[in-house]
Amino acid sequence: MARRTAERVRPDVALFSITGAAAALAIGTVACLGALMLPLTLHLPVFADLARLLRPVQAGPTLLVFGASVLATGGLAAAMFAGIRGIATEVARWRAVHDRVTGLPQAGGLCVVDDDRPDAFALPGTMRGPGRIVVTIGMLRALDPREREALLAHERAHLAARHHLFLAIARLAGWCHPALASVIAHVSFAAERAADEAAAAACGDRRLAARAVGRAALASTPYRAGARLPALAAGGTTGPVPARVRALLTQAPARRFAPVLLAIALVCAAAGGSSLAGAVWLHRGVEIAQGEHPCD
Repeated sequence: MARRTAERVRPDVALFSITGAAAALAIGTVACLGALMLPLTLHLPVFADLARLLRPVQAGPTLLVFGASVLATGGLAAAMFAGIRGIATEVARWRAVHDRVTGLPQAGGLCVVDDDRPDAFALPGTMRGPGRIVVTIGMLRALDPREREALLAHERAHLAARHHLFLAIARLAGWCHPALASVIAHVSFAAERAADEAAAAACGDRRLAARAVGRAALASTPYRAGARLPALAAGGTTGPVPARVRALLTQAPARRFAPVLLAIALVCAAAGGSSLAGAVWLHRGVEIAQGEHPCD
């Protein structure tokens, strides 16, 4: 559904829809794992006093309940480990790139690096400064003046729309649930497509934008394997470039709604409804355990 949304819906709408659905499902996953951990957690000395409140609540056979609780604890621990390791890796790469460009002259948020390897990307800002566009001498040499303007417009669109936040949310969702990891590529594609459309509108020529994307990708391909850029540094040469060029050579997408968005909404509603039903059941059980009478 994420792939179909990214292909058929207007890129900015697709980006919000896919990222929002992934975030909702990730939050629901963590909440459900936390609830399933409850029987095991209540056997810890720190939470022993709370066990009396839930003792009358019958969740099922003891062996099954504790088995599910152990699996949930392991799943949540694995998600936390993956998240912490991933965040540490991304922060280290982000700092390394910032250290590389710190002190270099910039104009209007554009920083040119003296490097013959063609590359260009939008680097998110810090608490002490705004984001900037980083482009190498090699990339400037690989493009003609009009193509450079199109590529820079693409990178400006990434910064203006804060696409790094969408990429960060998608990666966090993937760490929370392995099945959501496949959404990261579609969020990245939707972000690149949104920036492509913004660049095409800025330069007034869709073919020029397509040519700039294609030439930039071809120029940087031999060097991409060794690149250690942070995943949040969106660039014009990332993602499925042939699909992006093909989309730019056709009419701009205008659909804000498609049946696939309804399907995504139904999936999220079903997941949220089941989680809410479990939460209500647990709340009523606690009220009964406390001697209260829950309202109908």
